[in-house]
Amino acid sequence: MRYVSTRGDDTELGFADVLLAGLAPDGGLYVPVEWPELPPLADLRGLPFDRVAVEVTWPFVAGDVDRVAYERIVADAYASFDVPEVCPVVPLGELASGAPLHLLELFHGPTLAFKDVALQLVGRLFDHVLAARDGHICVLGATSGDTGSAAMDACAGLDRVDTFILFPDGRTSEVQRRQMTTLTASNVHAVAVPGTFDDCQDLVKAAFADAPFREEVHLSAVNSINWARVMAQVTYYVTAHLAVRDDDGPVSFVVPTGNFGNVLAGWVAARGGLPVDRLVVASNRNDVLTRFFTSGTMSLAEVVPTTSPSMDIQVSSNLERLLFEVLGRDGRAIAELLGRFRSDGSVTVDATVLAELRRGFDCGRLDDEEAGRVIREVHHRLGLLVDPHTAVGIGVAERLADGGPLDDPDVPVVCLATAHPAKFPDAVEAATGLRPQLPARLADLFERPERVDHVPADLVQIQELLRSRLS
Repeated sequence: MRYVSTRGDDTELGFADVLLAGLAPDGGLYVPVEWPELPPLADLRGLPFDRVAVEVTWPFVAGDVDRVAYERIVADAYASFDVPEVCPVVPLGELASGAPLHLLELFHGPTLAFKDVALQLVGRLFDHVLAARDGHICVLGATSGDTGSAAMDACAGLDRVDTFILFPDGRTSEVQRRQMTTLTASNVHAVAVPGTFDDCQDLVKAAFADAPFREEVHLSAVNSINWARVMAQVTYYVTAHLAVRDDDGPVSFVVPTGNFGNVLAGWVAARGGLPVDRLVVASNRNDVLTRFFTSGTMSLAEVVPTTSPSMDIQVSSNLERLLFEVLGRDGRAIAELLGRFRSDGSVTVDATVLAELRRGFDCGRLDDEEAGRVIREVHHRLGLLVDPHTAVGIGVAERLADGGPLDDPDVPVVCLATAHPAKFPDAVEAATGLRPQLPARLADLFERPERVDHVPADLVQIQELLRSRLS
């Protein structure tokens, strides 16, 4: 498999180089030169999660990683999860349309969020590739809450990887923050930055754009701008389909999303042949994606703090990969479009482009009050606690099933449960009166000492911090 940048540089790289580079030198994101087909569902039925993961993702890494070694890496990554299914599917009853509604639980990994599914694999791939090359990298990432702890956990203790995660100071939940700041490994660093996630992401992109600095410290990315993140998430769309259907009929997926990486993985699965009816983008009040898929206009707005902070984003980086495909893989057009967005704060795509996007995607939004209602109703009906991000997805599914695009009773709907409710205990308790408890292995999280660097939103000071802490 070879990869190219979405910004027009036609230099082709293999998987290992893309894994370590993260962001392309021209500022673009890497995508495969060709989209491979998934194995037939019949060949995957009955296999454990790690075996499905190997079969689904092998075409993306073939040629750069030995098959036997890759099987071992994948098995080791998913042995770190609390349940043998890794990503179990739970029935939630029926929607108003009569369609079965299911919850895909993605929070059984070490840090209780869907990011673990990808990052437990990515961390091990970093280690494998760097050992083969006798190399060392400096991972720099930004987080709105969950990516940071998942990345730091996956990279903790790796001799060849130093990891720095920027997070918006005061805009994550306390559990999210402490999962980053209480790690004791000397090669992982939590960095609090004033502002929003988008401010942190801009600093990361600026660091990558500084070519001499990038080369000096061997920068690599761990956000979903790194292709390996998206690749790894394709697997659970396949296993969810296998769990809710015993045939090759269609399934719809509702995805709470901010940076568009999670739902893009669903699009990759559909592109590879997974029978997907609709992919629904579920937003909170920071609804840049819902506005874009409704009107074709992407416009910057103030990031409003919500009870679902992982979606408090206004610049959805992974949308670039989808637009690259819809615009006929025209890298220059992508660079010009995103340049106008950055300079003007708003950009509108042609009606034909919007129509093409709407062929596969729908959208909806919920505010905090509505998400709280969903948390309360799900608990009342099923005795199940869900976190506010998952509640946004469930609420959007319910809304779109009432005469909307999810109204076919013969198409099961799967909502992605992106985080454990105990990561957002205040929101869950406010809605239900019950405070969800952390798993026993994290029971002392609030007693652990914190270690965090506070740095202004200034590129030079961020760079100096990295230089001073590199091992």
